[in-house]
Amino acid sequence: MTTILVSGASGIIGYGTLRSLRKGDPSYKLIGTTIYDDSVAPAFCDIFEQAIPTVDDGYVDWLCGVIEKHKVDMIIPCIDVDMYAWNEHRERIAQTGTKLLLNNLDLIELCGDKWEFYKKMQAAGSKYLIDSKTEGTFAELRDAFGLPFLMKPKRGFGSKGIVIVDSEEIFTKHKDDLGPVLMAQQIVGDEETEYTVSAFFDSNSTLCCLMGMRRKLGVEGFTQKAEVVDLPEAETAIKDMAALLKPVGPTNFQFRMHDGQLKLLEVNPRISSATSIRTAFGYNESAMAVAYFLHNVTPTQPSIRRGYAVRYAEDQVFYDSDTV
Repeated sequence: MTTILVSGASGIIGYGTLRSLRKGDPSYKLIGTTIYDDSVAPAFCDIFEQAIPTVDDGYVDWLCGVIEKHKVDMIIPCIDVDMYAWNEHRERIAQTGTKLLLNNLDLIELCGDKWEFYKKMQAAGSKYLIDSKTEGTFAELRDAFGLPFLMKPKRGFGSKGIVIVDSEEIFTKHKDDLGPVLMAQQIVGDEETEYTVSAFFDSNSTLCCLMGMRRKLGVEGFTQKAEVVDLPEAETAIKDMAALLKPVGPTNFQFRMHDGQLKLLEVNPRISSATSIRTAFGYNESAMAVAYFLHNVTPTQPSIRRGYAVRYAEDQVFYDSDTV
Protein backbone atom coordinates (compact mmCIF):
# COMPACT_ATOMS: atom_id res chain seq x y z
CA MET A 1 0.00 0.00 0.00
CA THR A 2 1.29 3.47 -0.91
CA THR A 3 1.02 5.97 1.94
CA ILE A 4 1.00 9.69 1.15
CA LEU A 5 1.03 12.62 3.56
CA VAL A 6 -0.48 15.94 2.47
CA SER A 7 0.21 19.01 4.58
CA GLY A 8 -2.08 22.01 4.81
CA ALA A 9 -5.01 19.63 4.37
CA SER A 10 -7.51 22.18 5.70
CA GLY A 11 -6.87 24.50 2.75
CA ILE A 12 -8.06 24.47 -0.84
CA ILE A 13 -4.77 23.10 -2.20
CA GLY A 14 -4.52 20.47 0.51
CA TYR A 15 -7.96 18.93 0.30
CA GLY A 16 -7.91 19.42 -3.47
CA THR A 17 -4.75 17.32 -3.58
CA LEU A 18 -6.27 14.66 -1.32
CA ARG A 19 -9.35 14.46 -3.52
CA SER A 20 -7.20 14.20 -6.63
CA LEU A 21 -5.07 11.44 -5.12
CA ARG A 22 -8.18 9.50 -4.13
CA LYS A 23 -9.50 9.81 -7.66
CA GLY A 24 -6.14 8.76 -9.10
CA ASP A 25 -5.93 5.58 -7.03
CA PRO A 26 -8.49 4.71 -4.32
CA SER A 27 -6.01 2.29 -2.72
CA TYR A 28 -3.70 5.08 -1.52
CA LYS A 29 -3.53 5.49 2.24
CA LEU A 30 -3.89 9.23 2.72
CA ILE A 31 -2.73 11.21 5.73
CA GLY A 32 -3.78 14.83 6.13
CA THR A 33 -2.10 17.31 8.45
CA THR A 34 -3.04 20.81 9.57
CA ILE A 35 -2.66 22.88 12.72
CA TYR A 36 -6.44 23.16 13.06
CA ASP A 37 -8.41 20.62 15.10
CA ASP A 38 -11.79 21.66 13.66
CA SER A 39 -11.12 21.72 9.91
CA VAL A 40 -12.60 19.88 6.95
CA ALA A 41 -9.39 17.85 6.50
CA PRO A 42 -10.58 14.57 8.13
CA ALA A 43 -13.32 14.27 5.50
CA PHE A 44 -10.74 13.72 2.76
CA CYS A 45 -8.09 11.47 4.33
CA ASP A 46 -7.80 8.10 6.05
CA ILE A 47 -5.72 9.41 8.94
CA PHE A 48 -5.66 12.91 10.38
CA GLU A 49 -2.67 14.24 12.31
CA GLN A 50 -2.87 17.65 13.95
CA ALA A 51 0.35 19.47 13.18
CA ILE A 52 2.33 21.86 15.29
CA PRO A 53 3.06 25.23 13.66
CA THR A 54 5.73 25.01 10.97
CA VAL A 55 7.66 27.87 12.56
CA ASP A 56 8.09 25.96 15.86
CA ASP A 57 11.59 24.71 16.62
CA GLY A 58 10.31 21.16 16.97
CA TYR A 59 8.38 21.07 13.72
CA VAL A 60 10.85 19.05 11.63
CA ASP A 61 11.22 16.46 14.40
CA TRP A 62 7.42 16.26 14.65
CA LEU A 63 7.09 15.78 10.88
CA CYS A 64 9.77 13.10 10.77
CA GLY A 65 8.06 11.34 13.66
CA VAL A 66 4.75 11.23 11.79
CA ILE A 67 6.50 9.97 8.65
CA GLU A 68 8.18 7.17 10.57
CA LYS A 69 5.05 6.32 12.57
CA HIS A 70 2.97 5.76 9.43
CA LYS A 71 5.78 4.60 7.12
CA VAL A 72 4.96 7.38 4.67
CA ASP A 73 6.16 6.87 1.09
CA MET A 74 5.69 10.46 -0.13
CA ILE A 75 4.94 13.84 1.41
CA ILE A 76 3.31 16.72 -0.47
CA PRO A 77 3.39 20.31 0.83
CA CYS A 78 0.20 22.25 0.16
CA ILE A 79 0.97 25.49 1.94
CA ASP A 80 3.91 27.66 1.05
CA VAL A 81 5.34 27.84 4.58
CA ASP A 82 5.71 24.04 4.56
CA MET A 83 7.26 24.02 1.09
CA TYR A 84 9.94 26.47 2.19
CA ALA A 85 10.58 24.68 5.49
CA TRP A 86 10.84 21.28 3.81
CA ASN A 87 13.13 22.74 1.19
CA GLU A 88 15.43 24.07 3.91
CA HIS A 89 15.47 20.72 5.74
CA ARG A 90 15.06 18.36 2.79
CA GLU A 91 18.14 16.27 3.62
CA ARG A 92 17.03 15.73 7.21
CA ILE A 93 13.50 14.78 6.16
CA ALA A 94 14.75 12.51 3.37
CA GLN A 95 16.66 10.49 5.97
CA THR A 96 13.30 9.02 7.03
CA GLY A 97 13.14 7.27 3.65
CA THR A 98 10.18 9.27 2.38
CA LYS A 99 10.05 11.00 -0.99
CA LEU A 100 9.52 14.75 -0.80
CA LEU A 101 7.50 16.29 -3.59
CA LEU A 102 9.69 19.35 -3.89
CA ASN A 103 10.70 21.31 -6.95
CA ASN A 104 14.26 22.34 -7.77
CA LEU A 105 15.82 23.63 -4.53
CA ASP A 106 17.14 26.80 -6.16
CA LEU A 107 13.82 27.56 -7.86
CA ILE A 108 11.91 27.28 -4.58
CA GLU A 109 14.33 29.71 -2.93
CA LEU A 110 14.11 32.07 -5.90
CA CYS A 111 10.31 32.08 -5.87
CA GLY A 112 10.42 33.09 -2.22
CA ASP A 113 11.65 36.55 -3.24
CA LYS A 114 9.80 38.13 -6.16
CA TRP A 115 12.42 40.84 -6.62
CA GLU A 116 15.28 38.35 -6.86
CA PHE A 117 13.16 36.36 -9.30
CA TYR A 118 12.57 39.52 -11.34
CA LYS A 119 16.29 40.33 -11.45
CA LYS A 120 17.18 36.82 -12.62
CA MET A 121 14.61 36.93 -15.40
CA GLN A 122 15.63 40.47 -16.33
CA ALA A 123 19.29 39.48 -16.59
CA ALA A 124 18.23 36.73 -19.00
CA GLY A 125 16.36 39.25 -21.14
CA SER A 126 12.97 37.58 -20.64
CA LYS A 127 10.19 39.18 -22.66
CA TYR A 128 7.58 37.82 -20.27
CA LEU A 129 8.53 40.12 -17.39
CA ILE A 130 6.28 42.88 -16.11
CA ASP A 131 8.23 46.11 -15.61
CA SER A 132 8.93 46.52 -11.87
CA LYS A 133 10.92 48.81 -9.56
CA THR A 134 11.94 48.99 -5.91
CA GLU A 135 12.61 52.70 -5.81
CA GLY A 136 11.25 55.94 -7.19
CA THR A 137 9.01 58.87 -6.34
CA PHE A 138 5.32 58.85 -7.04
CA ALA A 139 5.89 61.01 -10.12
CA GLU A 140 8.63 58.73 -11.43
CA LEU A 141 6.55 55.59 -10.97
CA ARG A 142 3.46 57.24 -12.40
CA ASP A 143 5.41 58.26 -15.49
CA ALA A 144 6.90 54.77 -15.83
CA PHE A 145 3.77 52.69 -15.17
CA GLY A 146 0.81 55.04 -15.57
CA LEU A 147 -2.09 55.10 -13.11
CA PRO A 148 -3.07 53.01 -11.40
CA PHE A 149 -0.01 50.87 -10.68
CA LEU A 150 0.43 48.34 -7.93
CA MET A 151 2.75 47.76 -5.01
CA LYS A 152 3.10 44.17 -3.86
CA PRO A 153 5.12 42.26 -1.26
CA LYS A 154 8.45 40.90 -2.43
CA ARG A 155 7.65 37.86 -0.30
CA GLY A 156 4.21 36.34 -0.22
CA PHE A 157 1.78 34.51 -2.46
CA GLY A 158 -1.45 35.04 -4.31
CA SER A 159 -2.87 38.55 -4.21
CA LYS A 160 -2.31 39.08 -0.49
CA GLY A 161 -0.86 42.44 0.50
CA ILE A 162 -1.23 44.09 -2.91
CA VAL A 163 -1.88 47.84 -2.90
CA ILE A 164 -3.46 49.53 -5.91
CA VAL A 165 -1.93 53.00 -6.21
CA ASP A 166 -4.19 55.48 -7.96
CA SER A 167 -3.14 58.64 -6.14
CA GLU A 168 -0.14 60.21 -4.46
CA GLU A 169 -2.00 59.93 -1.15
CA ILE A 170 -2.12 56.12 -1.39
CA PHE A 171 1.53 56.00 -2.46
CA THR A 172 2.62 58.16 0.48
CA LYS A 173 1.03 55.72 2.95
CA HIS A 174 3.27 52.90 1.66
CA LYS A 175 6.34 54.64 0.25
CA ASP A 176 8.58 53.74 3.21
CA ASP A 177 7.99 50.04 2.45
CA LEU A 178 9.02 50.42 -1.19
CA GLY A 179 12.31 48.54 -1.43
CA PRO A 180 12.51 46.82 1.97
CA VAL A 181 9.09 45.16 1.74
CA LEU A 182 7.29 46.15 -1.46
CA MET A 183 8.02 46.39 -5.15
CA ALA A 184 6.13 48.61 -7.59
CA GLN A 185 4.80 47.14 -10.81
CA GLN A 186 2.85 48.08 -13.90
CA ILE A 187 -0.68 46.71 -14.11
CA VAL A 188 -0.96 44.65 -17.29
CA GLY A 189 -3.93 43.19 -19.09
CA ASP A 190 -7.19 42.72 -17.21
CA GLU A 191 -9.16 40.08 -15.32
CA GLU A 192 -10.60 38.74 -18.56
CA THR A 193 -7.15 37.77 -19.87
CA GLU A 194 -5.67 36.12 -16.79
CA TYR A 195 -4.48 32.53 -17.14
CA THR A 196 -3.22 29.78 -14.89
CA VAL A 197 -1.11 27.11 -16.56
CA SER A 198 0.17 24.08 -14.70
CA ALA A 199 3.00 22.08 -16.20
CA PHE A 200 4.85 18.91 -15.26
CA PHE A 201 8.61 18.56 -15.78
CA ASP A 202 10.83 15.52 -15.51
CA SER A 203 14.11 15.50 -13.59
CA ASN A 204 15.86 17.05 -16.61
CA SER A 205 13.35 19.93 -16.66
CA THR A 206 11.85 18.64 -19.89
CA LEU A 207 8.19 19.60 -20.27
CA CYS A 208 6.01 16.48 -20.14
CA CYS A 209 2.51 17.96 -20.20
CA LEU A 210 0.50 21.04 -19.30
CA MET A 211 -3.00 22.44 -18.93
CA GLY A 212 -4.18 26.03 -19.27
CA MET A 213 -7.26 27.76 -17.92
CA ARG A 214 -8.59 31.29 -18.05
CA ARG A 215 -9.46 32.22 -14.48
CA LYS A 216 -11.00 34.72 -12.11
CA LEU A 217 -9.74 35.04 -8.56
CA GLY A 218 -11.77 34.92 -5.37
CA VAL A 219 -11.23 37.16 -2.36
CA GLU A 220 -8.63 34.75 -0.91
CA GLY A 221 -6.45 35.01 -4.00
CA PHE A 222 -7.25 31.51 -5.29
CA THR A 223 -9.03 30.55 -8.51
CA GLN A 224 -12.79 31.03 -8.11
CA LYS A 225 -13.90 30.44 -11.71
CA ALA A 226 -11.98 28.75 -14.50
CA GLU A 227 -12.51 27.83 -18.13
CA VAL A 228 -10.39 25.33 -20.03
CA VAL A 229 -8.62 27.08 -22.91
CA ASP A 230 -5.99 26.42 -25.53
CA LEU A 231 -3.10 28.83 -25.09
CA PRO A 232 -0.32 27.86 -27.52
CA GLU A 233 1.75 30.90 -26.53
CA ALA A 234 1.98 29.55 -22.99
CA GLU A 235 3.78 26.37 -24.03
CA THR A 236 6.45 28.40 -25.81
CA ALA A 237 6.79 30.75 -22.84
CA ILE A 238 7.03 27.92 -20.34
CA LYS A 239 9.68 26.09 -22.34
CA ASP A 240 11.69 29.32 -22.60
CA MET A 241 11.50 29.90 -18.86
CA ALA A 242 12.19 26.26 -18.02
CA ALA A 243 15.55 26.50 -19.76
CA LEU A 244 16.51 29.16 -17.21
CA LEU A 245 14.61 28.10 -14.09
CA LYS A 246 15.05 24.30 -14.31
CA PRO A 247 11.71 23.28 -12.74
CA VAL A 248 11.08 19.68 -11.68
CA GLY A 249 7.66 18.14 -11.12
CA PRO A 250 4.40 20.10 -10.94
CA THR A 251 4.94 23.83 -11.49
CA ASN A 252 2.32 26.56 -11.90
CA PHE A 253 2.69 29.62 -14.15
CA GLN A 254 0.31 32.58 -13.99
CA PHE A 255 -0.02 35.00 -16.90
CA ARG A 256 -1.94 37.93 -18.25
CA MET A 257 -2.16 38.86 -21.90
CA HIS A 258 -1.03 42.45 -22.52
CA ASP A 259 -0.94 44.03 -25.96
CA GLY A 260 -0.82 40.58 -27.56
CA GLN A 261 2.08 39.36 -25.37
CA LEU A 262 1.91 36.99 -22.40
CA LYS A 263 3.24 38.59 -19.24
CA LEU A 264 4.24 36.51 -16.23
CA LEU A 265 2.49 37.30 -12.95
CA GLU A 266 4.31 34.65 -10.92
CA VAL A 267 5.59 31.09 -10.75
CA ASN A 268 4.47 28.72 -8.00
CA PRO A 269 6.92 25.79 -7.74
CA ARG A 270 4.28 23.39 -6.44
CA ILE A 271 0.88 21.86 -7.11
CA SER A 272 -1.64 24.48 -8.22
CA SER A 273 -4.47 25.80 -6.06
CA ALA A 274 -6.80 24.84 -8.91
CA THR A 275 -5.57 21.25 -8.82
CA SER A 276 -8.99 19.71 -8.08
CA ILE A 277 -10.49 21.60 -11.02
CA ARG A 278 -7.73 20.36 -13.29
CA THR A 279 -8.31 16.81 -12.10
CA ALA A 280 -12.01 17.08 -12.97
CA PHE A 281 -11.03 17.93 -16.55
CA GLY A 282 -8.47 15.11 -16.84
CA TYR A 283 -5.19 16.66 -15.63
CA ASN A 284 -4.32 15.01 -12.29
CA GLU A 285 -0.93 16.46 -11.34
CA SER A 286 -0.99 14.83 -7.90
CA ALA A 287 -1.35 11.35 -9.35
CA MET A 288 1.29 12.18 -11.97
CA ALA A 289 3.73 13.12 -9.21
CA VAL A 290 3.23 9.85 -7.34
CA ALA A 291 3.58 7.84 -10.53
CA TYR A 292 6.75 9.66 -11.57
CA PHE A 293 8.64 10.07 -8.32
CA LEU A 294 7.66 6.77 -6.70
CA HIS A 295 7.20 4.47 -9.69
CA ASN A 296 9.33 6.09 -12.45
CA VAL A 297 6.37 6.53 -14.78
CA THR A 298 6.88 9.68 -16.85
CA PRO A 299 3.63 11.60 -17.51
CA THR A 300 2.41 12.22 -21.02
CA GLN A 301 -0.11 14.81 -22.18
CA PRO A 302 -3.56 13.63 -21.04
CA SER A 303 -6.77 14.15 -22.96
CA ILE A 304 -8.41 17.18 -21.37
CA ARG A 305 -12.16 17.79 -21.43
CA ARG A 306 -13.55 21.23 -22.28
CA GLY A 307 -15.75 23.26 -19.99
CA TYR A 308 -15.68 25.62 -17.05
CA ALA A 309 -15.78 25.32 -13.27
CA VAL A 310 -17.22 27.47 -10.48
CA ARG A 311 -16.23 27.09 -6.84
CA TYR A 312 -18.87 27.47 -4.15
CA ALA A 313 -19.23 27.02 -0.39
CA GLU A 314 -20.42 23.64 0.87
CA ASP A 315 -21.08 22.18 4.32
CA GLN A 316 -19.15 19.22 5.71
CA VAL A 317 -20.79 17.89 8.87
CA PHE A 318 -19.03 15.75 11.48
CA TYR A 319 -21.45 14.10 13.94
CA ASP A 320 -20.48 13.17 17.49
CA SER A 321 -20.02 9.42 17.75
CA ASP A 322 -22.66 9.12 20.47
CA THR A 323 -25.49 10.70 18.46
CA VAL A 324 -27.94 8.95 16.19
